[in-house]
Amino acid sequence: MLDQALAYAQAHRPEALEALKQFIRIPSISTLPEHKIDMQQAAGWLVEKMTAIGLEHATAYPTAGHPVVYADWLHAGPAAPTVLVYGHYDVQPVDPLEEWQTPPFEPTLQGDKLYARGASDDKGQLYVHLASVEAYLKTAGRLPVNLKFMIEGEEESGSVNLEQFVQEHGDLLQTDLVLISDTHILDPQTPVIITGVRGLAYMEISLRGSERDLHSGIYGGVVENPLNAMVRLLASLHDEQGRVNIPGFYDDVLPLTPAERAAINVGPVTDESLKAETGVPALWTGETGYTSAERRGARPTLDVHGIKGGFTGVGAKTVIPAVATAKVSMRLVPNQDPYKITQLFINHVERLAPPTMVAKAQTIHLGDGAVVTIDSPAIEAAAVAYEQVFGQRPLYLREGGSIPVVALFSKKFKVPVVLMGFGLPDDALHAPNERFHLPNFYRGIETAIRYYDLVAYQNGAQAAA
Repeated sequence: MLDQALAYAQAHRPEALEALKQFIRIPSISTLPEHKIDMQQAAGWLVEKMTAIGLEHATAYPTAGHPVVYADWLHAGPAAPTVLVYGHYDVQPVDPLEEWQTPPFEPTLQGDKLYARGASDDKGQLYVHLASVEAYLKTAGRLPVNLKFMIEGEEESGSVNLEQFVQEHGDLLQTDLVLISDTHILDPQTPVIITGVRGLAYMEISLRGSERDLHSGIYGGVVENPLNAMVRLLASLHDEQGRVNIPGFYDDVLPLTPAERAAINVGPVTDESLKAETGVPALWTGETGYTSAERRGARPTLDVHGIKGGFTGVGAKTVIPAVATAKVSMRLVPNQDPYKITQLFINHVERLAPPTMVAKAQTIHLGDGAVVTIDSPAIEAAAVAYEQVFGQRPLYLREGGSIPVVALFSKKFKVPVVLMGFGLPDDALHAPNERFHLPNFYRGIETAIRYYDLVAYQNGAQAAA
């Protein structure tokens, strides 16, 4: 069964790539209301594709936001393990459009890279698993494991309705392990298993002064400019040592143990590798007392993502804007409660806002961080599958990004969560010219095929013992 599936996957690479291109062409941007129909189209496309490859009960479940797509195949028998594959079909906005070298929703092949929004995050990595399932079902007519898919449409906008969906459909989603491919490996030869992800608190600040924009020649010097005040406020959110300057922000941050620091710093993430990866002339020293590898994945951060207000067009317009807004996020480490951090942030902004204007801070979305236990058979199966395909054992690293579902499933089902990704660090996620290294796409399909076989074998060996 394994050899047949592997042979099928290799012989049908062109078809898998064409299906991925079809999926990518749907501009499923969850954060923009004008793409609601596109989101429904992407969910419908998945339902049709899942049904076509042989999965059952493919359904787009409505939520208060965008649909959650579910499908399963549950005929491996009661002794076989159940694997739940999680992914997301929504993508980030494409701004700034002028920096794209190719149309963001017309997948373009250049060399061995496929350029398009969603190519790597997460449509390409998600389709790895659909292609691997198709290889089994089109050859053997069965899978070695019981398999469920849960694919959401709001990961890029905070997964705001996912927890309610999971709570309401707990029986439907019950599983022995969760498998997620939404992370990256080190390079095309070096696989990585992610052992921890950071939480997230995403906020928006607004400062309003006047009722309308004002002439700066008439009112400058007597009416405070909200943009000036916003810049001062944002600058105050870090101290001179690079620490987040919000009272209470670090209260629940657990110190890194010597063993954790050794594990983080023995990996390949160095100042030089990060400079090469990002193209910056020099790294920001950030929080004093921690290496770049520690700051990247194991320490909390705060970043400003955008400032809006006044006039930014060509030429000049001398106005004092009525309002200035800024978007800010904080990446949180395990044990930091995003709800608590949100309130600390709101209190701090209100305390710093000048009396000359009305300040408001509101939450856009939240997510918990999580640390994954690596001494489980499910993780070992991933390590072996990677090794069989890539020729070497994976590294174990923490990830600086946020995947809210990791903590959600860990708490809800108390099962292993396996973060087995196939992207690359330079895939330009969330940026113009996102791409997916196609050799990773094909290797990913083979790795997933082998993973399901290994998990089934593990379970059978344990049962026999």
